Amino acid sequence: MKTAIFNTNNSWSPTILRLFLGLVLLGHGAQKLLGWFGGYGLDGTMSFFTQTVGLPWVLGFLVIIIEFFGALLLILGFATRLWSFSMAILFIGIIYTTHLQNGFFMNWFGNQRGEGYEFFLLAIAISTSLMITGSGKYSMDGLIMKTVFKPIASSVRRKFPVEV
Repeated sequence: MKTAIFNTNNSWSPTILRLFLGLVLLGHGAQKLLGWFGGYGLDGTMSFFTQTVGLPWVLGFLVIIIEFFGALLLILGFATRLWSFSMAILFIGIIYTTHLQNGFFMNWFGNQRGEGYEFFLLAIAISTSLMITGSGKYSMDGLIMKTVFKPIASSVRRKFPVEV
């Protein structure tokens, strides 16, 4: 199970996807947790989630954790499959709780009641791609596979050689 979470290839494509998804989401997480970039910080965001949106406290807190720490760990390439799955669920929840009633398209011209859900569909697609491929080049997952799991696998092969 652990190798399934950390396994990755040495491709640039997932590296680019995880870096950009992580950077975009980190800004939103920093707004919610730290109050940076015009955000309301933890207390203001939790009040909004629980009182205005009607989310249970634990779900509101998970949103903040996924958007900030999940994005940070995604940038580092640590447990990319796990965080990508969490983000895909997060984006599905965001679509259903906030954006579905506004239609597909973003509110480019200010003539809709709110933003559409097209951005979140792209984020779900990126998350799904990362769940399939892993984190790619220059990731902690790759480092973990090389330093932890590869030595274990090679020692098992020496003890139990496979005959062909």
